[in-house]
Amino acid sequence: METPVSHAHMISIDATALRGWPLPMPSSEGDKEQRGHVLVLGGSREMPGAVILAATAALRAGAGKLTIATGASVAQLVALAMPEARVIGLRETPEGGFTVDAIDALDPLAGKIGAILIGPGMQDETATAALVRALLPRLEDCAIVLDANAMGIVRNPDRADDAAPFRFAVPVILTPHAGEMAHLSGQEKADIAADPVPVASHAARDWNAVLALKGARTIIAAPDGAMWQHEGGNVGLAISGSGDVLAGIIAGLAARGATLAQATCWGVALHARAGERLAERMGLLGYLARELAAEIPSLLEQLTQG
Repeated sequence: METPVSHAHMISIDATALRGWPLPMPSSEGDKEQRGHVLVLGGSREMPGAVILAATAALRAGAGKLTIATGASVAQLVALAMPEARVIGLRETPEGGFTVDAIDALDPLAGKIGAILIGPGMQDETATAALVRALLPRLEDCAIVLDANAMGIVRNPDRADDAAPFRFAVPVILTPHAGEMAHLSGQEKADIAADPVPVASHAARDWNAVLALKGARTIIAAPDGAMWQHEGGNVGLAISGSGDVLAGIIAGLAARGATLAQATCWGVALHARAGERLAERMGLLGYLARELAAEIPSLLEQLTQG
């Protein structure tokens, strides 16, 4: 099935659009490798839970194999919380990031993973940018999702002030909300929220990224000019950890073989629908980000079967 996009207008992501854009499915004899191997890189002493939320969501989205790379100070905690995962402990900077020698620990995985999510719970934007910059050439054969602090590479914080404008050599996925987009672009948050379409479109083109500009109306833009929008979810999704779950869903779908745009559009829709389900059962406010991922498998089944 061809990607349902149009360069003449924006496609609304609804059940009909999703069913016309089916996700890759493993064969009935497929093993965990065929379902896709996802690596989640993130976490810190202050925010170890972010990688747990993201990694859980990646598995709930259908990925078959999970590796987590996180700070050595919290690696054992994360391993106990995620018995499904292999957990790698990385050396940390004093500010809570990872040192560039993390490359040595991650290099052996480069040819084995289908998708990598970098950013949930990471601190030290400068160290994170340096690590992402070093990783990118090694990861050109897998889907890359950058979230939270890892998106800061587009600002070149690890380079001199006269560094050239940043552009990814190979497209990646970025998932900023309006506040993060203001930080990345230098524009005002209020202006971005008021008119997100041109902001998302220009950033996707300039940075060579599939960009999901999150909000009550989420705009997804691709480097070639294709655009989608999603309206749905509820204010209950505006809670700590919700973005980590969304990024994990997207990474899990990409590990299964979805294209960058497809994984992003499906991920945004699934995340919103999970919030709607929880609000129906529990109320609009008060459900937790950790509860979102459990809704994903049945939503996938529902949207797949019609």
